[in-house]
Amino acid sequence: MNTPQTEGPRDLHTTDSLSSARDDARSQEGQLRDWMPYLPASASPFCPEDVDPDTLTWAETVAPGGYTHKVIARGTRLRFEDVDGEACAHVVLYNALEPWERYNAADSVKIPWQAYLSTGHPLLSGDGRVLATVAADTSGHHDTFCGTMTTAQTAGKYGDAAIHGIYPAGTALLEQAGAKHGLSERDIPPSVSFFKGVDVAEDGALTFHSGAGAGATLDLVAELPLIVLIANSPHPLDPRPDYVSGALRVHAWRSTPTGADSGFFTTSPERHRAYLNSIDYAEARGL
Repeated sequence: MNTPQTEGPRDLHTTDSLSSARDDARSQEGQLRDWMPYLPASASPFCPEDVDPDTLTWAETVAPGGYTHKVIARGTRLRFEDVDGEACAHVVLYNALEPWERYNAADSVKIPWQAYLSTGHPLLSGDGRVLATVAADTSGHHDTFCGTMTTAQTAGKYGDAAIHGIYPAGTALLEQAGAKHGLSERDIPPSVSFFKGVDVAEDGALTFHSGAGAGATLDLVAELPLIVLIANSPHPLDPRPDYVSGALRVHAWRSTPTGADSGFFTTSPERHRAYLNSIDYAEARGL
């Protein structure tokens, strides 16, 4: 089951007047919760050891059954961490300048001729451009096939699937995140899922694989300015009867787009063209 949030000690105030309500709200300043954004990002208590805190542009721990979203610049490096081995990050990427260009699951499998994500894998839009590259991966348990659970699927398996209910559906979480950027239900495509794996047999049967364990990470590098939507909710093929979800940690910092010297450009002619398409788009807009 998703674990209730725990809170640190706080001064208790009555809230039966405007001034007491204000005092109660202000008493919570500076307190840490199990899941929250850290502002400024450089204040994150969980900054990765290999990252200068002053370069951080996003730092957050996403609750089990929670969602988050952010606009990030081209060249940003984004790290997801499966804190306790139970997170499943359903992610959708959009070109922040033209959000009708978005992550395309089919092209992200077809262009690299590989359905299983790992280091060097490009995530493409339907316009043939690389939106982001998997720059590092210690998990190896990811899924490009299934997307996330619909409200109907979630309600049928767990119960109350309302966005603020006990078992929020992944699609509803992504829709809520997208609404913050003017995106509607029709703008949410099938997501890519990190930290829960799926294998495909020769007959097309899908086999679910749990995560790699606590502390697994995956890094993306943004090849274009991106809107990032994240839902942290159970995978559709998770066989467990309970709504199992764990904390997801997110850090992003200033870096550079994937360069030709990385080797990713020339892995195949198809990848090379997709990266050139992204570079051409960025240079035409002075990015």
